[in-house]
Amino acid sequence: MPRRAVPKRAILVAMCFLATMLCYIDRVNISVAVIPMAEQFGWSQTTKGLVLSSFFIGYLLMMAPGGWLAGRFGGRIVLGAALAAWSLFTLLTPLAAGVSLTALIATRILMGMGEAANFPAIIALYARWLPPTERTRAVSIMFAGIPAGTVLGLAVSGLLVADCGWHANFYVFGVVGIGFAALWFGLVRASPAGHPTISAAERAMLAGVGADDAEPPPVPWGKLLRLKPVWAIAINHTTTTWSLYLMLTWMPSYFRDVQHLAIAKSGLFSALPWLTAMVTGPLIGQFADRWVARGASLTTVRKTMQVTSMLGVAGGMLTASQVADANTALLVLCVTMAFYSFSSSGFACNHLDIAPRYAAPLYGLTNTFATIPGIVGVAITGWLLDVTHTYTATFVLAAAVALCGAISWLAWGTGERVID
Repeated sequence: MPRRAVPKRAILVAMCFLATMLCYIDRVNISVAVIPMAEQFGWSQTTKGLVLSSFFIGYLLMMAPGGWLAGRFGGRIVLGAALAAWSLFTLLTPLAAGVSLTALIATRILMGMGEAANFPAIIALYARWLPPTERTRAVSIMFAGIPAGTVLGLAVSGLLVADCGWHANFYVFGVVGIGFAALWFGLVRASPAGHPTISAAERAMLAGVGADDAEPPPVPWGKLLRLKPVWAIAINHTTTTWSLYLMLTWMPSYFRDVQHLAIAKSGLFSALPWLTAMVTGPLIGQFADRWVARGASLTTVRKTMQVTSMLGVAGGMLTASQVADANTALLVLCVTMAFYSFSSSGFACNHLDIAPRYAAPLYGLTNTFATIPGIVGVAITGWLLDVTHTYTATFVLAAAVALCGAISWLAWGTGERVID
């Protein structure tokens, strides 16, 4: 039986970018919708924090299993199924909110479980489809889907909420997601055996990773968990997402409550820092690959990128805690997110450097730790706002967390393979 046409790597990278973009559209649209939802249902800031953080409970619970599933069954099937699942629960969110707060939280948890497979599945595809010389830029393009989805999600959500009500947010994006899941299976094709097709020449570039149709080896968790570079990734994955989730979930409320902007403008101002990261991330990834091609060690590149990211985020958060007007706050947060985007060429690629054969389950593990800020950090922010009535403490705390990441990466980070 003749083989089906091999998808171009550019198509794969583009589809993974779009999947990540949709993942973040569906994740952040509630950050805008929660403002009128809280007014309608009479929620306190603490209750808003609970609603916003409930997504991350499901995300945390399914992250490690999602990494294992992607490593065992391949990223194509796992990501396609996940797309359909999280889009369905996005669509059901207004219905659940109308039933009860408990039903809403349960729906958000289930949606988080669906989205948990996105990054491990993409990492599994990149480990088996892309040569090492293309991985940094591919990961940086994938990570550009985070700001792209955030920009589109916040901007369009603000308009939808203002013009059509908060329910429309979830109906529109839920339907779009289900349609994209069908497109994913149509464009990212499988062989008759059910595995992603890849040419023999492309397989030859992936020495040490394993063929798609080979039985994956058992993950040596005991050995991996004793390696300091693994903990460097886990810590920095966590410190990076602390600021990420603060920006994702609370910025629309910050611009509305502190800077007194209208809902639509709050969504726009919250989106612009992510637009900055969307532009800078791929440029930095391309620079990092070229730096390596010119002879720089992966360790030097990864350490430079990640430490720059964490120090820049820390400085930006401290500055943001002192600004008083909306335009200055916007400028500071745009610069902060530009520094944040350096991390896509730092810790985010490092799973593929140190353990390419186990990159998907390892990403699932480190992203499990990185989901904790989505639960703890987002909820703490709501509590701090109720106690202090200001965002200053939340920005200072985020800066301290980022500094911890820089210190641990300098001490333990590496670009060398540590396990075969």
